[in-house]
Amino acid sequence: MANTDFHLEFQEFEDDQGFIKSNQSSTTVTIDDPIKSRKQRKATGTAPEEEEIDPLDSNDQTELLSGEKRSAPFWTFEFYQTLFDVDSHQVKNRIVGSILPWPGKNFVEVYLRSNPDLYGPFWICATLVFAIAISGNISSFVVNHGQPKYKYVPDFRKVTMAATAIYSYAWLVPLALWGFLTWRNTKITSLVSYSFMQIVCVYGYSLSIYIPAVILWIIPSEGLRWFSIVVALCLSGSVLVMTFWPAIRDDKPRITIAIIATIVILHVLLAVGCKACFFSRPTYEMDPSEDHNEPLRTTSTLSST
Repeated sequence: MANTDFHLEFQEFEDDQGFIKSNQSSTTVTIDDPIKSRKQRKATGTAPEEEEIDPLDSNDQTELLSGEKRSAPFWTFEFYQTLFDVDSHQVKNRIVGSILPWPGKNFVEVYLRSNPDLYGPFWICATLVFAIAISGNISSFVVNHGQPKYKYVPDFRKVTMAATAIYSYAWLVPLALWGFLTWRNTKITSLVSYSFMQIVCVYGYSLSIYIPAVILWIIPSEGLRWFSIVVALCLSGSVLVMTFWPAIRDDKPRITIAIIATIVILHVLLAVGCKACFFSRPTYEMDPSEDHNEPLRTTSTLSST
């Protein structure tokens, strides 16, 4: 039976050149640093032809290393695709940040940075439109329920009116504010500049607090309605003021006060206008036969006397 015991021993090998000369017929495998070996091959003039490098891959690697992504032109589909490239976690954090403002924290710097989105603002506005229309119809039914002359008819015009008011506010006001801030930035270079999409995103998320407030307006209590309006205005208005304050604080005092006052007044007009237009006490329909009979009865009474 063969003895399977063996001992491990360390041996000193000759240098590479001597070992290769003594074993010319053997095959050797060398593991070198690719960068170092490439430099050595270039120095000796034995470097093989370089592999073709895809310019698109090099551009992507450069963008990833620099942390910046090249933006596509606004007329391309890729430009709008990036505005909807957001996950539910980011949307949730941005909604919470717009509902619970914290002093000293800028909404753009903390939540948006260089990645504004339209997914959250679009669906927040759409949800608010249907919440206003549905809550307004339910409120009119609750207020007039039980009256014998009342006949409930859903008013679908409220959807169109609410959509026009909400989307106009969420797009036209940011457009005007962006144009004014851009103009002032050319006058005073030290001002903080925001892009148009960042301003739209801020205004869109600032409307999220109105969704639970509108649902509370179903309750036929004017005190509760005005209380919810004041709370929603204070929370969302403070988000807008703290966000745009760094962009105007270095401007002239009268211009700063005018911009802040305009932002707050437009925000108040939106809330009060929605409450007055969609949740005012409606005049219910009356049966036309009863309207005609009442004057007849009065006339007959007068003629008999």
